Amino acid sequence: MLLRSVGPQALTWLSGTWKKDIAGLGHLDAALAGNGFLIAMWHGRMIVPVEAFRNCGWNVLVSPSEDGDLSEGMLQRFGFKVVRGSSSRGGARALREMLALLDTGAVVVITPDGPRGPMHSMNPGLAWMARATGRPVIPFGNAVDRAWHLGSWDRFTIPKVGARIALTYGAPIHVARTGGEEELARKTEEIRAALLALERESFARLGVEPDF
Repeated sequence: MLLRSVGPQALTWLSGTWKKDIAGLGHLDAALAGNGFLIAMWHGRMIVPVEAFRNCGWNVLVSPSEDGDLSEGMLQRFGFKVVRGSSSRGGARALREMLALLDTGAVVVITPDGPRGPMHSMNPGLAWMARATGRPVIPFGNAVDRAWHLGSWDRFTIPKVGARIALTYGAPIHVARTGGEEELARKTEEIRAALLALERESFARLGVEPDF
C-alpha cells in the first residue's frame, strides 16, 4: 500500500530530473494517425515509458499477480488503462479484451518477455495479435546512462537522479493476415531483433555500453 501511494509521487519527482533524447517520433505519429496499434517493449524497461506516455489513455497488459496489483495502481495513477491476464492466468479473457480494444482503434502495450521471462524472450502471442487484427507493432526501446537495477529476472531498470535517457521508436512491423505458423515465427524473431537493436541504438546515442 505504501509503494502504491508513494510510488507515483516519487516517479514524478525523479523523472523531472531526467534529460531525455527521443528518436523515431515519426513512426509513433504515423501509427497514431492510423486505426490502433500495438507497442512492444521489454519488461525491465517499463519505468521510463510510464512517465513518458502518461495520461495517453493507452491499455497495458498486466499480470494477475501481487506485483501486477502494484503495477496496476501505478499505471492507473499515470492515466493508463489496465488489462489483467497472463499465459497462465486469465489469458483467454485478456486476449479477447485486447483484440476487442484493437478493433476499436485503441493502443495496447505489451511486454513480450513478461511477466516471468526469461529476459528478452518472446513467444508468438504478440505476432498472433498483430495478424488477427491487422494492426502493426511499434517496437520501442529505451536506455539510460546510469540506473539502479533490481535483482529480478528482468534486471528492472530505475534511472538515477539526473540520468540521461534515450527513447527510440522503431518502424512498424506488420504481420500478414494470411500468414501461417512460419510467418508468425519469423515475425516474432523480427520484433525481438528490432527491440534489441533499438536498445543498442539508444545506448549508442548516450555513448555508453548496453547493460544487457
